[in-house]
Amino acid sequence: MPTKRGLGFVLLITILLLIAFIYNNNLVYLLCFLLASLFFITILHTVNSLEGLLIKKTQCPDIFAGEFATNSLIIDNPGNTKRYSIQLGLAQESMQFCDINAQQNMRISLPQKVNQRGWFVLSRPVIFSCYPFGLFRAWHRLNIEIKTLVYPRPSMQDCPLPENNSSQGMQGNTEKGQDDFYGLQRYQSGDGIRHIHWRAYAKGQGLFTRQYSGVQSSEIWLDYEQTQGSDHEERLSQMCRWVLEADKAGMEYGFKLMGLIIEPNRGNQHATQCLTALALA
Repeated sequence: MPTKRGLGFVLLITILLLIAFIYNNNLVYLLCFLLASLFFITILHTVNSLEGLLIKKTQCPDIFAGEFATNSLIIDNPGNTKRYSIQLGLAQESMQFCDINAQQNMRISLPQKVNQRGWFVLSRPVIFSCYPFGLFRAWHRLNIEIKTLVYPRPSMQDCPLPENNSSQGMQGNTEKGQDDFYGLQRYQSGDGIRHIHWRAYAKGQGLFTRQYSGVQSSEIWLDYEQTQGSDHEERLSQMCRWVLEADKAGMEYGFKLMGLIIEPNRGNQHATQCLTALALA
């Protein structure tokens, strides 16, 4: 399709043709035919600027709600001609411009902020070209869907990890580690005063103590029924924070979410399994 510049070019040729007709000027006729030839030849070059390009989608990393999905595509130019001014993007949004050398490829990212957990699908991006003179615009809507899994946004509220089963009846004997902080636990008789989380106490949330990576060696269960929140999303956010804190501390933890039970384990694969369940809950 012709661009605004292309329509202006057509208007210019029309005016010159009228002038040539009125004044019977052969030089103006020659100029009109030259510009018209340039106009029609440009169509072929614009279409050829996209022909033969290969577009591939890449695996997008999982993100948390509120972050940007990368939406990466790889444009491969297998030909022997350099491609200029290739534009890739979404309709009615900013486009990414690039020049691709012969027999080379380029990665293009179309970042989008995602606020909703679950599967985010970037469907059918568009590739454009107005090369060489900007008189025409050739485009193709790609039949590609890029899916990104979006985890719930981790809760910003202080939410202590659930107590493990072995902690009950063992008050005062829990070994306190001095490594990385990973969460809060309800105060137990014998806990040191310097570990008390006074900020939570001042907010009326109860008396908690700070726990570190050396706190517990036994397993805990992260149970949806033990979460506190005004709605379903807030409770999922609290579960998400629990998973991140337990994984950071290297703890072995089980996971319970509305009938789904994941046996206690630790490691990145276990954390990813739990976060995926939260994203799709």
